[in-house]
Amino acid sequence: MNGPHDLGGADGFGPVVPEPDEPVFHEPWEARALAVVLATGGSGRWNLDMVRFARESIPPARYLASSYYDIWATAFQQMVVEHGLVTAEELAVGHAIEPAGPISRVLAPDAVGPMLASRTGSTERPATAPARFAVGDAVRARVMHPAGHTRLPRYVRGHAGVVTALLPSQVLPDTHAHCIAENAQHVYAVAFDSRELWGEGGEPFVLTISLYESYLEPA
Repeated sequence: MNGPHDLGGADGFGPVVPEPDEPVFHEPWEARALAVVLATGGSGRWNLDMVRFARESIPPARYLASSYYDIWATAFQQMVVEHGLVTAEELAVGHAIEPAGPISRVLAPDAVGPMLASRTGSTERPATAPARFAVGDAVRARVMHPAGHTRLPRYVRGHAGVVTALLPSQVLPDTHAHCIAENAQHVYAVAFDSRELWGEGGEPFVLTISLYESYLEPA
């Protein structure tokens, strides 16, 4: 989907200004939001791409006015209701009304550190077909505007680049986010000239993006 998260190349949002000595969390509730999202995700009720799609589905005005962890918390509330962990009424009043159903998997406190330090939850999977492209191939990002989830940025669609590396194959987010199939594909590092993307008036540099095979066609 062409959601509010896809801001690459968009004008009018001002420069990115790093915050000196930025704390890990600006407010105590942010740490709690991270903890609750990780703990609930450990139940296995959803996958990474489903969570990303939920965040991207927040209405644009709300999304653009929200902080990073506010976006996490908003999408989390949507997920727990959709997956039957709480009801909308319970969410509104802030406490349980009916006994919670059984949860088969629980992320214990002493397992959090090892889980974050490991590759648990990795989306790397072997592709079932040979790679269609090789290093040095000229490719073009497809023009597509799917209604569901995608990781193909708007600003590269229709533009040509060059494959610079073949990366580990991954499940395709476009299908994984909607529980259709993992559909593992080859992933390529593709280099784009900035002037190809934004015209001759743009600052000259090379932008390299990781793109799934189905996002590409020969140029």
